[in-house]
Parts: sequence; C-alpha cells; structure tokens
Amino acid sequence: MLGLTENIIIGIDLAGIETNPTGWAMWKNKVTSTCHLHENKQILDCSLTLKPTLIAIDAPLSLPTKGAMRKADKEMHKHGYPVLPPLFPAMEKLTLRAIDITKKIIKEGFDIIEVHPASTRKALKMPTKDWQKIQQIFISMGLEGALKTCTLTPHETDAVTAVLTAHLYLKGKTELMGDNNEGYIVVPIKSDWRTLQI
Repeated sequence: MLGLTENIIIGIDLAGIETNPTGWAMWKNKVTSTCHLHENKQILDCSLTLKPTLIAIDAPLSLPTKGAMRKADKEMHKHGYPVLPPLFPAMEKLTLRAIDITKKIIKEGFDIIEVHPASTRKALKMPTKDWQKIQQIFISMGLEGALKTCTLTPHETDAVTAVLTAHLYLKGKTELMGDNNEGYIVVPIKSDWRTLQI
C-alpha cells in the first residue's frame, strides 16, 4: 500500500455549467499542480488517468431525500459553515452535474468525497476569500509546485483547498457532517493551520 506521502489526490472546484471554468488541482508529495477545465469528459480524463487515491469535489454530491436541505447541510449550518443547499436555485444545475460526474468516478472504482473549501479554511483559521493571503498560507504550510510560481485563480485556490481537505481526511484529521443515507461533507477538525503537520 502506498504511504500517505505518495498518495495522488485530485481536487475539483466544479462549475455549474461546462462553459464556466472548473478549478482542478493535483497533489503528490505536497507538490501541487493546477489548471482550469471545462467539459465533464475533460475533468474525468484528467483525473482518472492519474489513478488517484482520492478525489475531493467542491459541490453537493447528492440531493435531499425530503425538503430542501440534507442532514449534512443542516449540520454544516449548525457548526457555523454556511453552505448553500443542493436545491437552492443557483445550486441545482451544479448538484446534478456533480452527481453525474460522481457516478462515473465510482463506476471506475475510485473514491470520492464532498468538501466545501470555504468551510475548510474557516475550520483551519485561514481567510475565506483573501486569495493572495490564502496562497501565501499554503506556501507557509510547505506546499510546493504551481502555487510557488504563479498566482492561482479563486477556482484553483478552492481546488487546492479541496486536495488539502482530502489529505487531512486520509490522515484522520477531519469530521463528517451528514449521514449514510444522504451523504457526508468532509471538514477538517477545527484547528489552526500553523499547527498542522502535513
């Protein structure tokens, strides 16, 4: 079995429609690479050819069985993480796209988790929207690669946050909001990013 440092993790900040840019990030040995992708096929091809240990997607991966919100969404709000529900007008297209992509990823035998980058940053006491500062924090944490050589877009920053969340998940440093029936959102256990050992 691969050691944690050898895991390949994919982070996807999924756009609601294919014409808008989706942020994509890959993590291996703390080295990250990022880009923008558009079509579902492109996202799946770029992600699955790397045979990742885990894929983390910033989008709802399931619909509520009853009402407008899943148990995961309600728990996130209760813990101070304001996620938008899957059936919120601006979210429905994104959710249905994410479900379609998720089915194809699972069919190919890969593991996938739902994440919410803004909540990850809040849990780790990072700024939630100060993109330049977030990028500097990633560098301070010891991440290498693209974020040291170019300015990341907000979509790429969210994708890198997604892979960081997945890395912490593999290390047992996250908690799950939700249930087996409607799915989970993975959030880091509340801590300060300065104390994290990655």
